[in-house]
Amino acid sequence: MGKIVAVANQKGGVGKTTTGINLAASLAADAQRAVMLVDIDPQANTTVGSGVDKESIKKSIYDLLLQNAEIVEVQISSQAGYDLIPANGDLAGAQVELVNEIGRELRLRIALEQVRDDYDYILIDCPPALNILTINALVAADTVIIPMQCEYFALEGLTALVNTIRKIRQMLNPRLRIEGLLRTMFDGRNTLANEVSEQLQQHFGDKVYRTIIPRNVRLAEAPSYGKPVLYYDKSSKGAQAYLELAGEIIRRDEAA
Repeated sequence: MGKIVAVANQKGGVGKTTTGINLAASLAADAQRAVMLVDIDPQANTTVGSGVDKESIKKSIYDLLLQNAEIVEVQISSQAGYDLIPANGDLAGAQVELVNEIGRELRLRIALEQVRDDYDYILIDCPPALNILTINALVAADTVIIPMQCEYFALEGLTALVNTIRKIRQMLNPRLRIEGLLRTMFDGRNTLANEVSEQLQQHFGDKVYRTIIPRNVRLAEAPSYGKPVLYYDKSSKGAQAYLELAGEIIRRDEAA
């Protein structure tokens, strides 16, 4: 049975989408795992960053959540070796439409349960908000990866997210747990970044990944070409970091 992992942080600009795309590509291409990547963010950056024109897709995750579409009708194959559940502008209205729906928190979970046996990993890229779409992802997931920058305000946001995860575990998804905290856009020359990194390790221990994602120009450029960095510049520090992360995740799972 495949593992469903939400990539979540209500703070924007922390490398959440970058992590979803590049971890999916690294697990699929280098580690040869069967991977699905789910875009549940109305901005659809994961879809575009996977090389898919969001305006041309016939069915999206909106149809999966609100139009009773089958998951096989929605999923498409990406050039990076993983399957994709794409998003487009239709998803923006889903937050309002889901409010009056019965079982609104369970929509994504029910859909993904149909295919979880077909994959080793299903990754869900969440929107930068603790809204009904993020709650759907957290109810569907087994674990959560939290990408975060090592800066002061990131710690405040982390507290809110951890509290939300705790509440969802108590009320809707008892299996949910934190998979790991990922330090992103890290600059080792920055004193504050090193101090926050130390605090994270003291408080969360081995939940903090040993892998650190550095600030990297190639990593930032890759989405504009619709490619994971692995296919844009495999030798870059960003690509190597996500390959290391994929290996670390697999080793943890095999040891569990």
